[in-house]
Amino acid sequence: MARFLSMLALAWALSASAQAGDYGISAAEAFERAEHGEEPVLFVDVRDPVEIMFIGWTDSVDINIPFLLVDRHGWNADRGGFPLPRNPDFAAEVEAALVERGLDRETTIITMCRSGSARGEPSAAYLREAGFPNVLYVRHGFQGDRIAEGERAGMRLKNGWQNEGLPWQPRFDPDKIYRPSR
Repeated sequence: MARFLSMLALAWALSASAQAGDYGISAAEAFERAEHGEEPVLFVDVRDPVEIMFIGWTDSVDINIPFLLVDRHGWNADRGGFPLPRNPDFAAEVEAALVERGLDRETTIITMCRSGSARGEPSAAYLREAGFPNVLYVRHGFQGDRIAEGERAGMRLKNGWQNEGLPWQPRFDPDKIYRPSR
């Protein structure tokens, strides 16, 4: 009964925050829902696969579908980097992943990027606008926030999946990683 009440309280809290326009959840909540939740979830890592290769990965994720794709042909000298246009097939690829698992648009989808803000939250908002009503994102993402002071200033050592001690590894699952040819 206690587990039922705690799940009910979590569902209410998530519903209330989503209605208020905040659909962020902690990494620990995402892990619990992905690994032990009673309702089906599609957990999507929305980072570019090359970023995952250098930063790390969790097998708790169901699939990698980048929200923004690095345009490796369009070097931007002013910004000192490559442009990151939105993946034009993002919503369709998420829907295909749902269908492949026998799920529908009503299923809870959780998105996660490196920090939660640049792709996690925008990808969740984009999917909601595209007709997926139950989309959440992992606040602080996979790697967390940067610390502001001290000799380790600028390093992502605060909150996020890795810093909350959740399971991760340096190598990704090749069956889950994004490949445009699939």
